[in-house]
Amino acid sequence: MQINVLKATAGTCQANLIVIPVFGGKTFSIKNVKGIPAELVDRFMVSVERTGFAGKLYETVSLQLPVGGNADAILVIGLGEKKSSNLQAIREAVGMATGMARKNGMKSVGLILPKELSKSAIAEAAATAAILSDYSFDTYKKEASNKHLDLFVVATEERGQLLAMRKAVEHAETLCDGLTVARDLVNTPGGHMTPSLLADAAIEIAKSSNEMVDVKILEAAECEKLGMGSYLSVAKGSGQEPKFIHLIYKSPRPSKKTVTVVGKGVTFDSGGLSLKPADGMMTMKCDMAGAAAVLGFFATLSRLKPRVNIHGVIAATENMPSGHSTKPGDVVKSMNGKTIEVLNTDAEGRLTLADAMTYIQREVKPDAMIDLATLTGAVVAALGEEVAGAMGNDKKLMKEVLDASEEAGERTWELPLFERYASLVKSEVADLRNISTSRYGGALTAGLFLAEFVEDNTPWVHLDIAGPAFAERPLSTYVGKGGTGFGVGTLVKYVQNLE
Repeated sequence: MQINVLKATAGTCQANLIVIPVFGGKTFSIKNVKGIPAELVDRFMVSVERTGFAGKLYETVSLQLPVGGNADAILVIGLGEKKSSNLQAIREAVGMATGMARKNGMKSVGLILPKELSKSAIAEAAATAAILSDYSFDTYKKEASNKHLDLFVVATEERGQLLAMRKAVEHAETLCDGLTVARDLVNTPGGHMTPSLLADAAIEIAKSSNEMVDVKILEAAECEKLGMGSYLSVAKGSGQEPKFIHLIYKSPRPSKKTVTVVGKGVTFDSGGLSLKPADGMMTMKCDMAGAAAVLGFFATLSRLKPRVNIHGVIAATENMPSGHSTKPGDVVKSMNGKTIEVLNTDAEGRLTLADAMTYIQREVKPDAMIDLATLTGAVVAALGEEVAGAMGNDKKLMKEVLDASEEAGERTWELPLFERYASLVKSEVADLRNISTSRYGGALTAGLFLAEFVEDNTPWVHLDIAGPAFAERPLSTYVGKGGTGFGVGTLVKYVQNLE
């Protein structure tokens, strides 16, 4: 899809569908709608009166245009009252418009921004939604979808805003390239997206980074020498070799700050010997969505060039049942020396993250560490399918991450790490147990388990993305079924805000 930012009005914009967002609700007035060509004002007023359109949030009214003009139709979308409008309203409105265009066989959409919306943040949000709404995963289809937009136009009459808006759209394109990397990885079946192929994807990202990203791949024997008994206990049951992936981005500009991102990389999760039911296994190709988010994030860095050094770590493995699998009740030793009683082999993600977090803290002593993982069904029970849970040990870092997620349109909610619950992951035969002694608060006790592997008071935030990482139904007008790339936007905004 090509995206243009230009000076134009509804009467001059060259696109099949012209979209005009307006504020409304109690404050709606016909005067709010700027850009309707003079010869169409009367027709528009008739449509408004007939439909009762008042510019309420996501309310729409449309006009078919005469054949032979610049456009085929005009769509006016309400953003609600001005004080309540935000970037998410723009994203949803653009998703509605692009969906309408594709449904009607249109190939181009022009978004007309009034003066109060002619801002770089609005342009970025609109372009991001347009690109994401146009995504489809066609790798395994005989015929790829032909319902794609060719052109999306962001039009404004504010000439002074054009340069800033164009830069914002370039940023949106970079972000969406990273999101597409993550989505494609998550959507690839586990039979193809093995640990080795996940490592290959990291190598390709490094190769295409103009030498800004390096990658190291540790094999099982190297991980064993480092004492990663927790991670390797998950890999034992699989016929696929585990791959420990370490990505390094060194800022081309001087930087004293180092950030680490850790992604859960279980490329397929059967549950191990604690086998999942069949229905619970069908979407488990998505259990590496945290790793995919890290890789998608790293795919953006050579273009964004943030002034911060960044390390990404993925302990990639499958979790499969076999005669070699870890048995419930086994005790394993993690890299930081703590022993873990593995009482449920389907609580494997925390075992891989434990060693990944220990490794990177000892390698680089980061100023901040963020992990992303499809870790618990409990967080989905608490927050639903659209919201990630955040836990951590540092208020400043937590605020930075939550602010970044809000800007990115990735909904995240902070959950508490009650120290009193830490006793629930203590074992009678080892230092820790990998499941709680209580059936309740599973997202919190998983976070408390991970906290046992945060060394030297490293500022840390854990994002449990089990809900929004993989959509079994459309999550919005611009995020459809399948892998969502959740987390890429938050990480990008976070490192940009550090500057």
